[in-house]
Amino acid sequence: MKQESYELFKSADLETIVKTIDKELQTRNESPFWADKVVPFSRAILSVLIPLREMDLLFTPEGRYVDTLTPELFLEWSDFLSLKTLAFTLAKSNEEGELLRTSIEKEACVRYEPIDLQPLGEYLSRYTVNLEREDLDFPIANYNLHQGVTNVIKSLL
Repeated sequence: MKQESYELFKSADLETIVKTIDKELQTRNESPFWADKVVPFSRAILSVLIPLREMDLLFTPEGRYVDTLTPELFLEWSDFLSLKTLAFTLAKSNEEGELLRTSIEKEACVRYEPIDLQPLGEYLSRYTVNLEREDLDFPIANYNLHQGVTNVIKSLL
């Protein structure tokens, strides 16, 4: 799946990418425990990365602009702390009507259109991430669980 994953992330829609990840999970005979975690996790991340890709406003967890959604960028955002930060960045951006907290040029940031954060928010809240206060931590066990999810995703991509 390695080479095809680049094309997939570059232009496919959310459902196509998620179905491909799910299919790959099944061919690898991963434990159902991981399959039950990887697919919703992938869906949550992609629910915000794909709209950013379509607006040409993708950025790294450090706030740097990138022009293409790649498996590597997906994996960078799969870190649980990064994903939480992304949720708060986009929530603030939705409120202001422009992309905030990045080093992307201001002229580009005003192209930002609000993104539906419900899928990401539902996912994060299932793992006890406080979606009202960014300064509050989540249980370390949830962070460790997502390290395992990330490792499974790395093996697939």
